[in-house]
Amino acid sequence: MISTTNIADKPARDRILLTAHDLFYRDGIRATGIDKVIAESGVSKVTFYRHFPSKHDLIRAFLDYRHWRWMAWFTDALPRHGARSGGGLLPLVATLEEWFSSPVFRGCAFINITAELGDAVPDVLDICRNHKQDMLMIIADLLPESASRMVLANAAALAVDGAIVKAQLGCGKDDEAKAALHSLSVILTLLDQFDRSQ
Repeated sequence: MISTTNIADKPARDRILLTAHDLFYRDGIRATGIDKVIAESGVSKVTFYRHFPSKHDLIRAFLDYRHWRWMAWFTDALPRHGARSGGGLLPLVATLEEWFSSPVFRGCAFINITAELGDAVPDVLDICRNHKQDMLMIIADLLPESASRMVLANAAALAVDGAIVKAQLGCGKDDEAKAALHSLSVILTLLDQFDRSQ
C-alpha cells in the first residue's frame, strides 16, 4: 500500500478522490477540510462541488475507493506470501507485515472512520461492515472446509483487526509492529491447529 502519486494528469474527479484518499487516511476525516482537498487537488470549488455535492458524498466515495484499493492489494499480497485456498492462516502474518512496514501505514481506514464518525454520516457503518465482511470471506477461504470454518475465520479476523490496531498505536516503532505480528502468529497457529484437530 503506497501513497497516491503523480495525479496531475488525471481527470478532476480522480484528482479530488485520490487527494482526499491520502488526506483522509493520513490526517482523519474531521481534520481534513474541503478547502484543503480543493487546494491540494488543484481544482476549483465549482469543479469540486460538481463531482461531490457534499463532504458526505466525498467520504462515501473515499470509503468505496479505499475498499477496492485495499482488497486488490490484500488479494494480491496473500498469494505472494504463500496463501492458498484451505492452506492455513499463517500467510496473513507476512501479508500484514508488508502493510505495516509501509511508510504511509495509519491502521485500518474503516476502523479509524468508525471510531471517528460512528454513524454521523449516513451509510458509513454499512460500508465499513461490508468491508470487514469481504475481508472475513477471504480469511475463511484460507481455512479448509469444516463445520467450524466460519467460527475460526471470525476469530482470525478479530485477531487481525487487533494486530492492526496494536501496530497503529506504535506507528513508526518497529518493536510495536513486531510484537503485534508475533502475537497474531501465535493466535493464528493455534486456530490452524484447532482446525486440524476437528
